[in-house]
Amino acid sequence: MIAVTGATGEVGRRVVARLAEAGVPHYSVVRDPGRASGDFRVASDYGAREEMIEAFSGADTVFLVPAAENAERVQQHTTAVDAVVAAGVPRLVYLSFLGAAPDATFTLARDHWATEEHIRATGLRWTFLRMNLYMDFIPNMVGADGVIRGPAGDGRVSAILRDDVAESAAAVLRSDGHDRVTYDLTGPSSFSLAEAAALMGARFEDETDDQAYASRAGYGAPDWEVRGWVTSYQAIRDGSLDVVSPSVRELTGRSPMSLADYLGAR
Repeated sequence: MIAVTGATGEVGRRVVARLAEAGVPHYSVVRDPGRASGDFRVASDYGAREEMIEAFSGADTVFLVPAAENAERVQQHTTAVDAVVAAGVPRLVYLSFLGAAPDATFTLARDHWATEEHIRATGLRWTFLRMNLYMDFIPNMVGADGVIRGPAGDGRVSAILRDDVAESAAAVLRSDGHDRVTYDLTGPSSFSLAEAAALMGARFEDETDDQAYASRAGYGAPDWEVRGWVTSYQAIRDGSLDVVSPSVRELTGRSPMSLADYLGAR
């Protein structure tokens, strides 16, 4: 029995659909029962320990989708992982981020590293799926004036489609042999933001770091969030996200979709 968190979100709902198609026993863990389908349990928040324990009780595997980005996310993840242990679930599959490390350029990847470290210390059977940036999000980078702006320079990113993340996750969840394995989930090739912009009939304008912070200061977002936005471009610039992995093909038996094919199919 597989418990899928974040099951009404972009990745979680795709994973649930694939498990259902394969006839794999599963249920969703959701905050809003009005958005749920199929079998589900309700927990108000990853930080609600007793609710999470109850939601995970009886599961053999938990698929932990990261909480929404917030200043308390590591603590929320820690509580959710501890709930997995307290519920007696032996196996945890965690959706992490490419290059997760304590000193990762992309600051939000540091949260994933802290979560991974906590999971490693629990004694659970774990698998980490380290995804790159979502390919589906690339078109949203184009501003109303037809320009992508950010301090990415000539760096490259091997972004991955959410469908390919979900397909890979479902493959891991419904099979054995993945304990203590970390898979990098990427697209089939990397591209620069200038190349991406050209494919969309837009253009890319490189920013300095100071320009990037200044241009985003007016959004009213907290400092940690602005740092996350800016450092995602910096991680492209310094090569942190220019990794092409064969994991999607190895797990699913097919190649992940390229940016050109994705844009052509929209």
